[in-house]
Parts: sequence; C-alpha cells; structure tokens
Amino acid sequence: MRIGELSRRTGVSVPTIKFYVREGLLPAGELTSPNQASYGEAHVQRLRLIRALLDVGGLSVAAIRCVVAAVDDPERSVHKVLGAATGPLVPRYDREPGEGVEEARKTVAGLIEARGWHADASSPAAEALAVALTALDEVGHGRFAEVLDAYADAAEGVARADLDYVAHHVAREELVESAVVGTVLGDAMFSALRRLAQTDASQRAFGRAAQGRGAGESGGAE
Repeated sequence: MRIGELSRRTGVSVPTIKFYVREGLLPAGELTSPNQASYGEAHVQRLRLIRALLDVGGLSVAAIRCVVAAVDDPERSVHKVLGAATGPLVPRYDREPGEGVEEARKTVAGLIEARGWHADASSPAAEALAVALTALDEVGHGRFAEVLDAYADAAEGVARADLDYVAHHVAREELVESAVVGTVLGDAMFSALRRLAQTDASQRAFGRAAQGRGAGESGGAE
C-alpha cells in the first residue's frame, strides 16, 4: 500500500508518518520508484503500537524509540521487552534523601524479600512505593503501612490477570501494545473498581443498614 492508504487505515496523518520514519520509530517503506514507497501490514501494526505508547501510555518520542528498539531486538527476552514498555509508565518523584524515605525504602526492600518477588528494590516502582509510604507517614497516617501486605496480595492477583491477558498475544508488537494499554487503562479500571468496593464496604461498616443491625443485636432497635 502507499503512504496515503497507510494513513487512512491507521488514522495517522502523512506528515506524522514521515516524522516517525525520520525519528526511527517506523521503518521506511520499500522503494518502488524514486518518489514512491510501499508499506505493509507490519507498518500498520507498528503505527498502532506507536499511537498506543504515545496516546495511552503518554510516553515521549525518545522513550518510544527505546521500546521499539527492544521489540525489534530478537535477543531481548519477552520479560525485558515488557519491562522496556511498562517501565516508563512508573511515576518518577523528585524526592530529597531523608530519614523518612530511607526507612520507607527499607520497608519496601523487606516486603520484596519477604514475598520472594523477582523485583529490584532500587527500581523506579520500588522508589515510587517508598515515596508514597513516606508521604503517608508525613501526614500522620504511617500506620497505613499495616495494610501493605493486603495491598501486595491484591497486586499479585491483578498482575497475574494482566499477564494472562498479555499471554493471548503472540506477536511481540501486539504483546507490548496489550501490556501498555492494559497497564494504563487497567490502572484506571482498578481504581474505579476500588472506589465501588469502598462504597460497598463503607455502607456495610458505617451505613444505616449496618447501624440498624448493630442496634438490633444490642437490643436497642428503634
């Protein structure tokens, strides 16, 4: 197909496609004449991946270049390809070293070790968790760390569901796209589910129905 058809099929403008080629994100088409190039299904899939990384993942062009390089490297394991794709999605915090954050880092390292996770305690994800724990402590809710294991249990279940979904995609580009989209939109989905579950738990624990049951059990029914 020519670049115009590629643009129509993917919804990406011709100037943008040419920009992606110049930036090394998209392979150049096969020249069929001095002024014409032919593009195939691989270009369609790559453009979809780029748009997923850019629009859904919010990655920079430089970060996307690293991801597509990992996808195109046959020596890179699937595990490392997924790491390259999802690593940039972890928030980075500019936090000054201090006693609080150092203690939180020890807590995170202990959690990783205790659960036997194959994860680096100095990774951006571990640092993001340490910063969150530090912030909780600073606002007077350091005891929230008591539910860290419960959160970790939930995270393990969600992670297994993520990877089960990703495993349905055999092609490396489809696998990366599903991992990024699933991580970003999965976070939004999990956040919404958490709010729904909190509403239910709050009603059961503190709502009128729960209060009525408590009063009935104590003989103080209205």
